[in-house]
Amino acid sequence: MRPNLDFDVIVLGAGAAGLFAAIAAGQRGRRVLVLDHAEAPGKKILISGGGRCNFTNLHCVPDRFLSNNPHFVRSALARYTQHDFIALVRKHGIAFHEKTLGQLFCDGSARQILAMLLAEAGAAGVELRLSHRIAEVTRAERFRVRTDRGGFESPSLVLATGGLSIPKLGATGLAHDIARRFGLPLVAPRPGLVPLTFGGGMLELMRPLSGVALETVARCGRAGFREAMLFTHRGLSGPAILQASSYWREGESLTLDLLPEQDAAALLRAAKRARPRAEPRTVLGGLLPQRLAEALATRHLPAPRMADLPDRALDALAAQLRAWRLQPEETEGYAKAEVTLGGVDTAALSSRDCHAREVPGLFVVGEAVDVTGWLGGYNFQWAWSSGWIAGQAA
Repeated sequence: MRPNLDFDVIVLGAGAAGLFAAIAAGQRGRRVLVLDHAEAPGKKILISGGGRCNFTNLHCVPDRFLSNNPHFVRSALARYTQHDFIALVRKHGIAFHEKTLGQLFCDGSARQILAMLLAEAGAAGVELRLSHRIAEVTRAERFRVRTDRGGFESPSLVLATGGLSIPKLGATGLAHDIARRFGLPLVAPRPGLVPLTFGGGMLELMRPLSGVALETVARCGRAGFREAMLFTHRGLSGPAILQASSYWREGESLTLDLLPEQDAAALLRAAKRARPRAEPRTVLGGLLPQRLAEALATRHLPAPRMADLPDRALDALAAQLRAWRLQPEETEGYAKAEVTLGGVDTAALSSRDCHAREVPGLFVVGEAVDVTGWLGGYNFQWAWSSGWIAGQAA
């Protein structure tokens, strides 16, 4: 192989995990090549956090990640922590702030994080080649990567091409395809952190409420998230729903608490005593956004005055406000999903360095692995942590 086509490590994917793996390997003196089919690196980084990049979370702990093996993330998160990445951000003079729930954002632009990564990669001697479409990956003594612009070889290969979410940014199933080719098992991929859609009568209720937002607790199974919820023309979105969606499976129900930590029954009964002549929609409007209050009053409190309603009607609505049980029809799919759940089965990988146990020299990192974090910087931290541990060994 000619020297300019022969490397110590080839990283497929110039996103968060791929760049970080390349940086870690390059800092060890390895000759590293990063290949990506896109014309520019880090596209998902640039759109994240509304363009300000929610680059990590202060509360990154293993139980905030989903995986068939919930213990798999422990080693990576311990070996390269959120505090390590924060130190790197500080080193580059990037101003940032905590928004809510430990979420850290750039004060300026997500471009600062990408510029930091590219600067670190450049300092580590990493070679970045864009607009290279991967045609084939094979392995004999070494890995050979054939692209539409030539072939490259190395003894180590890092799969970091992400998952299937946000295809308009160029997301493909390449990492999964290559993993299958080398015999690695997959946990069935599905969209995660994604809006939920509804049909029938429930959609008829929700569609006129499109744009209405409120704080809620969204629960799916044992998981519950207290954050904002948003009605859409197809169903429900907002942080609380996106969080719960990662735990939702087709055919299962979702439960909403629209009045967290409030005694809805006591509030409605008290309002009936204090304001007997008030319209039910007016009373509900003091507890909920007006459009939602009117829709629920029309359905559940059809009397003209609070005094005309029996307590059992108030109690029934209160029970629904505290535990509104809904059955989504499906999700908005990969086009609106922030992440891909599932991926390369962690059973095939070493938790210490994300190395494929049965394929010497092959590493899988980031979203391509069956590890998915909560909304709020957790998935970026998994990219940094998994990339770093792989780069230390590749």
